[in-house]
Amino acid sequence: MARRRQFKMKEVGLEHLEQYNQLLRYVFQVTDRELQEIGWEEKEIIRAKSPTLERASVLGWFDGDKLISQAAVYPMKVRIYGRTFDMGGLTGVGTYPEYSGQGLMHKLLYQSLTNMRARGQSISYLYPYSIPYYRRKGWEIVSDKLSYEINDYQLPKSRRVPGEVVRVAIDGPEVRDTYERFALRTHGALLRDDLAWNEYFLWDPDDMMAAVYYNEDGAPDGYVLYRIADEVFHVKDLIFVSEAARVGLWNFISAHFSMVSKVVGDMYIDEPLAFLLEDADIKETISPYFMARIVDLEQFIAQYPFKPDPETRSWTFALDDPLLAWNQGTFRVTIGPDGRGEARRVQEKTADSVDIQTLTTMLLGYKRPAYLAKIGRLRCGEKTLEMLEDAIDQQTPYFSDYF
Repeated sequence: MARRRQFKMKEVGLEHLEQYNQLLRYVFQVTDRELQEIGWEEKEIIRAKSPTLERASVLGWFDGDKLISQAAVYPMKVRIYGRTFDMGGLTGVGTYPEYSGQGLMHKLLYQSLTNMRARGQSISYLYPYSIPYYRRKGWEIVSDKLSYEINDYQLPKSRRVPGEVVRVAIDGPEVRDTYERFALRTHGALLRDDLAWNEYFLWDPDDMMAAVYYNEDGAPDGYVLYRIADEVFHVKDLIFVSEAARVGLWNFISAHFSMVSKVVGDMYIDEPLAFLLEDADIKETISPYFMARIVDLEQFIAQYPFKPDPETRSWTFALDDPLLAWNQGTFRVTIGPDGRGEARRVQEKTADSVDIQTLTTMLLGYKRPAYLAKIGRLRCGEKTLEMLEDAIDQQTPYFSDYF
C-alpha cells in the first residue's frame, strides 16, 4: 500500500516527451528494424510527436518521476450525416506490464471521457488494440477496412471520362483540398487539420505518391495515394465523390499494367470492389477498423440530425453505460418534425433497453436497428423499431485515418 501512494495522475507535458515515446514503443512493440524500414530514427519520432503532444490532452500515471501509464486525446472533428461534431480521438493508450491489474487505465479512461464531456466532445473514436477490452469500456465498432489484391490481368479496362488525372506532390495543397471536398460530403469522415494530416502520413515510407482526378469544371473529385515497390502498386487510399472520378482513378491505376504484377490496397467504404470489376475473382478481406462511443448522450442527441417527419416522435428506454454514470438510467429521446432531437433523463419504467455501445453503432449507421433487435442488442417494440428505422439515415461510416 505504501508503494501505491506514490502513484499520481497528472498531465503529460513536453518535458515527458521521451518517456511518452518510450512507453508507446514498449507497449506497441515498435522495433528498430520496423523504424529503419520506413526511414525513421528515434530522434525523428520525438520530433514528429512533439507537435502532437503540444495539441493533445495527455493524462498519465507517474510512479515518482516515472511515467507508467498514459492516454492521449486529440481534439478532432468528424462529419455525421452532414453535420460537424467535436470528437475526442483516443490514442497512445498504454501501461507498463508490471503496473497492470491495478485499475490505472480504467481511471485514465474515465478522466479522459470526463474531460471530453467538459470540452463538448460528445463522441470519441479510437483504433482498438483489443476490441473486447474497449467494448467493455463502452466503445463499439463503427467502420470497416476492405483490403484487396488484384492481379495485373484483372485490372479494369480504360473507360472514357470527362475529367483528367494529374499527379501531384503528396504534401501539396491539391491533396488536402481534394480530401476536404470529399470529407465534407461523406458520413463519418474526419475533417483533417495539421495534427490529423501529420498522424495520417506519420508511418508511411518516403516514396508515397498522389494523383488527383479533376472533373470537367476543374474541381478535385477524388485522389489515389499510392507507392510502387517490387512490381506491386500499393494503394493507401482511394476516394471519390462521383462515378467519373472512380473510373478515372482506376484508369490511372490500370495504366501501370506494364510496370506492376498486381495491385494491393485498402478501401474504407461498404461496397465490395469485386462487383465493379469484369473479372471479379479477386482477393478481398473485410475487417473491423475503428470504434466509437457516445461520450454524453444529451449533448450528442442535441447535435444529431434525425430524418425529418411530419410527426413528433419519441422513445423511452433504459440506457446502460459501463463507465459513465451520466449515461446510465432511463432517458426519453424526443424528435421534432425538423429532425432535431432532445434526450432527457426521466423517472419511469420501460421495457425498452439498449447499451451505449449498441446505441453508438446504431446512430452512426454501422448496424441497422432491425438487425440489432434481431440479435438481442436492442430491446423495443415493433412500432418503436419501425420509428427508429425511419428516423436514422442509411449511410455507413467512412473512416480512413489512423491515430
